[in-house]
Amino acid sequence: MLHSLKQALRKGAHDFITCGVLGWCLEVLFTALGSLRRREFRLTGTTSVWMFPIYGAAAFLTPVFRAMHRRPLWLRGLTYTALIFSAEYASGRFLRRYRLCPWDYSRSRFHVGKVIRLDYAPNWFGAGLLFERVLTGPRKPTAP
Repeated sequence: MLHSLKQALRKGAHDFITCGVLGWCLEVLFTALGSLRRREFRLTGTTSVWMFPIYGAAAFLTPVFRAMHRRPLWLRGLTYTALIFSAEYASGRFLRRYRLCPWDYSRSRFHVGKVIRLDYAPNWFGAGLLFERVLTGPRKPTAP
């Protein structure tokens, strides 16, 4: 029993670190590509240390990913988008309380509480499906 608990904790820590690093990399890539719109061809990407545990928390969605594995892609993506928006809103509000929030969407007309942007929904749709794949592996085809 103790051995299986150790294995579960090790797997959970591995998944948390994997999600944190993956999220950081995606954010650096996203912000670097965003600099193209500003004609900044150095493509400097940025992130914050605070983002690591926020992205790492995607590992806690593994049971949701497993429960949804037989659902249609659009439903899984919308579910993950809603969960990510919820986590982004909660973490953003918490960090703003202490003036630590590394993002501010107040300039976007699609912001909610300055901490989420509804126009980022397609990004979160894709990110949710990517995290699902990373945490649960490839989907196996179902028999007709």
